[in-house]
Amino acid sequence: MYRLFFILLFIFSNIVAQDSSDVRRILLFQDDLNKEYTSEEKSPLSLKDLKQFKALEFFKIDTSFCILATFVRTPYETPFIMKTTTGREPLYVKYGEAHFTIQDTPFILNIYQNQGLKTQSEYEDYLFLPFTDLTNGNSTYAGGRFINLKIPEGDTILIDFNMAYNPYCAYNDRYSCPIPPEENHLDIEVAVGVKRFKKHPDNK
Repeated sequence: MYRLFFILLFIFSNIVAQDSSDVRRILLFQDDLNKEYTSEEKSPLSLKDLKQFKALEFFKIDTSFCILATFVRTPYETPFIMKTTTGREPLYVKYGEAHFTIQDTPFILNIYQNQGLKTQSEYEDYLFLPFTDLTNGNSTYAGGRFINLKIPEGDTILIDFNMAYNPYCAYNDRYSCPIPPEENHLDIEVAVGVKRFKKHPDNK
């Protein structure tokens, strides 16, 4: 009886510790993103929006959306031009697939690698996950959201939807942004990460 109690206590303690680690990582992400958006040099915001900007609006953190997905490498894929909000034609390749379950529903999302960025040393292990879900156009940006990833060493990859962010064109029309491919749609509400941005009235 006592042994079972301590085993359960150990498991619970590990879960709590993991949740705390996830929350700290997410809060750091939010803080870094807000610092970027308040910086005149780095912010994608228009000057009018920047003057009144305080902080981005985030959903409440939900660690059930911190997903350790099975990573399936997909070599020998043919590079393709990913559609954008403008005439820009960036070259991507499908690097792998993330297989996971949310709310008892299995999903597969394609993970991409930008062929131009990978030639730069700071982006050589950078992967790109664009996706859409049922919150788009309501509580989140209509064009979907992005998650930055790194090439994993093994056959799993952490996908934290709490770190989903808006493309720059959600804040300023002068930017050109990738449009998530149709196959990367999640038929659920992903109510975590960055919410829809409300522009300055003069910029609508």
